[in-house]
Amino acid sequence: MDLQGALEILKRNGYKYTGKRKSLVEVFYRESRYLSAKEVLDYMQADYPGLSFDTIYRNLALFEDIGIVEATEWHGERRYRFCCGGDEHHHHLICTFCGKTRTIHVCPMNAILGKPEDFDITGHKFEIYGTCSSCKTEVAVPNM
Repeated sequence: MDLQGALEILKRNGYKYTGKRKSLVEVFYRESRYLSAKEVLDYMQADYPGLSFDTIYRNLALFEDIGIVEATEWHGERRYRFCCGGDEHHHHLICTFCGKTRTIHVCPMNAILGKPEDFDITGHKFEIYGTCSSCKTEVAVPNM
């Protein structure tokens, strides 16, 4: 996803591309990682001092509904990042310190279930949480 792609999705779904929405999209484009609503608000408050959590959450929910951002949850908090886009089926490794992701190009579902009898799978999500090598070096996380 990029700035132009997000704009096209908003337009295609009949939503306005306001200054706040543009700034929100720019935060995700620039950061290129999972962000909490609090982090998004912190980035945007310099330009929009009166901005509320309500506005952030409303727009994040909209962006998720129309496919601009995807969400996950760790440590009891919902976090968002730009959708990967494309039709290639994949999953993610997610660093719980910095929020950056790596793509996994194999699907563990094939090994776990294969094709279940009398059941059509219409979707699934597989994420592995941990610490990337950069964060592991910075915070000296012990091996598990």
